[in-house]
Amino acid sequence: MSGLYDVGSILVQNTPTAADDQPVGDPNYLVGLDLNGRRVVVVGGGTVAQRRLGLLIASGAEVHVISREATPAVEGMATSGQISLELRDYADGDLAEAWYAMACTSEPETNAAVVEEASRRRVFCVRADNARLGTAVTPATARYDGMSLGVLAGGQHRRSAAVRTAVLEALQSGVVTDDSAPAAPGVALIGGGPGDPDLITVRGRRLLARANLVVADRLAPPELLAELGPDVEVVDAAKIPYGRAMAQEAINTALIEGAKAGKFVVRLKGGDSYVFGRGFEELEACVAAGVPVTVVPGVTSAISVPALAGIPVTHRGVTHEFVVVSGHVAPDHPDSLVDWPALARLRGTIVLLMAVERIEKFAAALLEGGRAADTPVTVIQEGSLRTQRIVRADLSTAAERVRAEAIRPPAIIVIGPTAGFTAGSPDSESSAAVAH
Repeated sequence: MSGLYDVGSILVQNTPTAADDQPVGDPNYLVGLDLNGRRVVVVGGGTVAQRRLGLLIASGAEVHVISREATPAVEGMATSGQISLELRDYADGDLAEAWYAMACTSEPETNAAVVEEASRRRVFCVRADNARLGTAVTPATARYDGMSLGVLAGGQHRRSAAVRTAVLEALQSGVVTDDSAPAAPGVALIGGGPGDPDLITVRGRRLLARANLVVADRLAPPELLAELGPDVEVVDAAKIPYGRAMAQEAINTALIEGAKAGKFVVRLKGGDSYVFGRGFEELEACVAAGVPVTVVPGVTSAISVPALAGIPVTHRGVTHEFVVVSGHVAPDHPDSLVDWPALARLRGTIVLLMAVERIEKFAAALLEGGRAADTPVTVIQEGSLRTQRIVRADLSTAAERVRAEAIRPPAIIVIGPTAGFTAGSPDSESSAAVAH
């Protein structure tokens, strides 16, 4: 679909009806335009034009903007070479050599003049302020899996956008499927996000809907598995903390054997596969076995869970760094790769994953390294889910509070100034107070 603009493989058009519910006709004819390498003139450089430039640029068009003034975003597109920009009034003749035009100013007279010139030159022209007075209409558009979707609703832009969004969401969720191109055998390493099924990426959800075999972690959103068809095989690769676990070698074997049997295999994890998720180990095993791999990054819990609890891991004027640390081994364990004294000297945010069982040792190591005892600490259990629990303390009392509240994995521990923020007053001294 390279070079197509606005509409493509799926087209939806609403036909206006008369009072007696009989069609009255619609002059718009849906078509996909190949604008790659072709001149497109946009008159106007405000927010209306800005919204339309992205798709034109993506289509490969040679976009020329004419406007007395332009938004910073439009100027940035010109500076980066994505478009050409002339800061001046529109003049008759500006549409010479154009294949397509858009009139996007706030002045009806100018827009009408642009349409008039376009008509004389037999160039189709969109008029943004009054779609019915142009010679072309821009559909509500979206891209999905190599297809372009376009919806027209007789000039009812809100309606066309709503239908476009509904069709896109149906495709992304698997409610509507495109079975014309089955997924080729291989493996997709997909990060499922922090737990809420709505926080998986669009691409991750799309590929999951095409899977023949899913190898799922315990922290992968279970609601996503419930959406799979009855013919999809699901392998439980749970790793229960300090309990039953599927060996990594067995997981690698399941991925490789499934792909070599002609299946499209999804390895579904919580968070991001490359953040303490052994994702690269699985990629290496598949590549060594000659199995093609697609990596789909996930929304890591290290950042998203604190954010959903109202805690930014960075904040201007407060912290200039954050560090994500695995807590699967204690500070004094011979396998530990963390320089805890150096970590304690940092002034920013520390996010500990898999650290609940050893929180006493981590707190002690930071205190011994010089981190202040009153450093705010927030512990978030089952972040992003309806069962989410939040415990606030400081570094000297965090372990005691975690035990008293019976906090259990999965949980994220945030240490540092921003861990004391409360919604609405991140800069106030009171926000860093210990919450009970």
